[in-house]
Amino acid sequence: MDKKIAPKVGIISLGCPKALVDSERILTKLAAEGYEISESYEDANVVLVNTCGFIDSARQESLEAIREAMAENGQVIVTGCLGLDEAAIREVAPGVLSVTGPHQYEQVVAAVHDAVPPMHDPYIDLVGPEGMKLTPRHYSYLKISEGCNHSCKFCIIPDIRGKLNSRPVGEVLAEAERLVDSGVKELLVISQDTSAYGLDLKYAESNWRGKPVKTDMYNLANALGDLGVWVRMHYVYPYPHVDQMIELMAQGKILPFLDIPFQHASPSVLKNMRRPAHKEKLLERIDRWREICPEIAIRSTFIVGFPGETEQDFEILLNFLQDAQLDRVGCFQYDNIEGAQANDLPDHVDAEDKLTRWERFME
Repeated sequence: MDKKIAPKVGIISLGCPKALVDSERILTKLAAEGYEISESYEDANVVLVNTCGFIDSARQESLEAIREAMAENGQVIVTGCLGLDEAAIREVAPGVLSVTGPHQYEQVVAAVHDAVPPMHDPYIDLVGPEGMKLTPRHYSYLKISEGCNHSCKFCIIPDIRGKLNSRPVGEVLAEAERLVDSGVKELLVISQDTSAYGLDLKYAESNWRGKPVKTDMYNLANALGDLGVWVRMHYVYPYPHVDQMIELMAQGKILPFLDIPFQHASPSVLKNMRRPAHKEKLLERIDRWREICPEIAIRSTFIVGFPGETEQDFEILLNFLQDAQLDRVGCFQYDNIEGAQANDLPDHVDAEDKLTRWERFME
């Protein structure tokens, strides 16, 4: 390679917004070292594939992306959630240069260095303080923690990303301010469990603009609301203190939007899932949220066909949806969830049929 030409890196980023933030951080580090980002296989010296491994369809999409990158370029580095299953990756693409798991930034950058050494000139290859972004300029994801302390039967995330690991609130707010200064108009707060933010740090305080701020969801949202941009909360578990967030929405501090994964409405299914909440209490809380902030929009996700789910359980779910009148909902079919830990429960009955009936109901 001509030493006068900056090395180029291509990237395919799959999966959730948290994975997208991982891709941004990797690109930021590489750009700061003088690498350029390529938009084509042909022009790239090496290609990164940031994978998803949460459900079967995402695994297949990731494996297909790896195959394509190998066929089109041949110099491929794989990272992300599917990276924990290196054997599956090597089976379809034995020649990949490196395989790492999620949020292993240093290992990915080191693998790029091995494949194509950097050519850095700090006087001309400068990166703005907001770093490299894969989102449009007007919005950005703000990742506040990694991992999760829950042991939900259907979820492999704690095995992939580990226990809750919160970022100090001062660090998060400093990043948010840099993003706002760069022109971002909307911050989308993401994590595995936003409601639990700061629990592992015992809600330690940080100094922010001359005053102490606790590392928890409410105080973070309240401080973000002072930055003069839209703030949207994602992945919020239905803990009791979520009610305080609705008050911030009513005050106009953050957007009247709540992304909260209920997963089901039947008490027996929720118990089998190792999930909190109860249908009647959820409906009462939703009504109360709407009383506090009539403009609130609520988004949620659900699972059908979970082992042990009876016809009565499924009807309870449909009735809940009818009563709750949520603004946006998504649905997973249990058969497609990779790594679920419910094999000790009774077999479910025709999850595919229930998904079809769900779709008809939603019409």
